[in-house]
Amino acid sequence: MNPFYSGSATSSDDVGRTAATDAWSAKRTAMPQIAKPSIDASVYSAANTGPVSREALEGLKKRTPKPGEASFFYFDHHFQYAAVKVLPGEYFVTDQNIMICTVLGSCIAACLWDRTRNVGGMNHFMLPEGDTADTSGRYGSFAMEVLINEMIKLGARRESMQAKIFGGGQVMASFTTMNVGERNTDFVTQYLQTERIPIVSEDVLDIYPRKVVYFPTTGKAMVKRLAHAHPEALVERERASGSAAQLAKSSAGGSVDLF
Repeated sequence: MNPFYSGSATSSDDVGRTAATDAWSAKRTAMPQIAKPSIDASVYSAANTGPVSREALEGLKKRTPKPGEASFFYFDHHFQYAAVKVLPGEYFVTDQNIMICTVLGSCIAACLWDRTRNVGGMNHFMLPEGDTADTSGRYGSFAMEVLINEMIKLGARRESMQAKIFGGGQVMASFTTMNVGERNTDFVTQYLQTERIPIVSEDVLDIYPRKVVYFPTTGKAMVKRLAHAHPEALVERERASGSAAQLAKSSAGGSVDLF
């Protein structure tokens, strides 16, 4: 007898259906149960909540940060958003609706987002690798590992992560023999490929410093190209491209917005 039978029933049918349902319930009880994830419900609803309030922002300012975690919290008047600034060697991971920002030259910022958990984070590293004994966020090998692990602690899963990468600019004209920005870009690209985390958009290399703002619960990123150190290169490229605005538009990576 199917315990989910829903046709018209006689009294004998009711007795049979009740017995079958009881038998099925006993069988379900004996089956191995899948453990429920020990993740706070706010992880799943954060994307639907409003921005962090000013009162909550004050609470974030008072908390003790983890080693390497960004701790410069402020209210951004341009975006009207609570924000945290990630300095070189730092990272920040959250499931709260707060804006993360940083400014990059030859450094790289990797922005990761779990599309199912609404958890996101950003790091800011200066060089690909350092001494094996140096566990510092200044180096990409350590910074990427910390970023991924901190996201997993908040319930993110590696297979659900996606990345946006920024920076790697050759901002100093004298850095021609050792292009740090290019090395950083190559490193983060290969690292994410090895970890099987797809890069969905990027704005890297070139000659521009960049300001990046990132909304970790939605994965939205915005980038602004700042004044550069060698204007002669811009003049040459403007002649070929038509204008600086067209140049910025043609060089924009993926779904990253310019602001």
